[in-house]
Amino acid sequence: MPAGVGLDAAGVVDEVGEGVDGVEVGDRVFGEGAHTYAEFAVLSAWARMPEGLTFEEAAGYPSVVETALRILREVGVRPGQTLLVSGASGGVGSAVLQIARERGVTVIGTAGAANQDYLRGLGARATTYGEGWVERVRRLGDVDAALDLAGSGVLRELVELTGDPRKVVSIADLAAPEFGVRFSGVAGSVPEALAEAVDLISRGKLHIPVEKSYPLAQAAAAHIDSQAGHTRGRRVIVV
Repeated sequence: MPAGVGLDAAGVVDEVGEGVDGVEVGDRVFGEGAHTYAEFAVLSAWARMPEGLTFEEAAGYPSVVETALRILREVGVRPGQTLLVSGASGGVGSAVLQIARERGVTVIGTAGAANQDYLRGLGARATTYGEGWVERVRRLGDVDAALDLAGSGVLRELVELTGDPRKVVSIADLAAPEFGVRFSGVAGSVPEALAEAVDLISRGKLHIPVEKSYPLAQAAAAHIDSQAGHTRGRRVIVV
């Protein structure tokens, strides 16, 4: 049988399951579930949407904030240290930059030329990919920890920059163990991530832009565009 797709969602509660409390029909919520590319979806983790967010914006937060919080915890970067984020302009990168900055971490981000001002607007020291990128990063500061969000074959260089494979985490390169690098692929606590997202958004400390919205009939095009890279923020499906 065909399997549904989709993980994140935002919308209005239509029905509340047996034994579920803390939420009522008519509440505006965002969260995670299964097969959310649909008119109706069942959420396994949710929170009330912060004031001022559209449904399109809210749908872009749950999984990227959970991922950002998890990998920041795993890489162990501390206030006053410097974190390098490879592939920093997408949804997870946008969340990492803002959360790390809020925690007192200096952030260096790599992205394409078109996204340099975007990264600087999030408070990062920005530089581009391509030949000579390692030296450009070194000129921006010493690196204490690094995150690979793009899977672009840079793990060897990230280990070189940090001096310790234990200070590098990847969510995109399955070859990570070959370099002694941790590959992070198991989700943590989504309810805790949503609670922190609500707090950060409400205080104006976290904003993930929606680069483009697609109708459900164009979901395949959304995936193709996303795989092409160079995304700024999130792409979402509107039902």
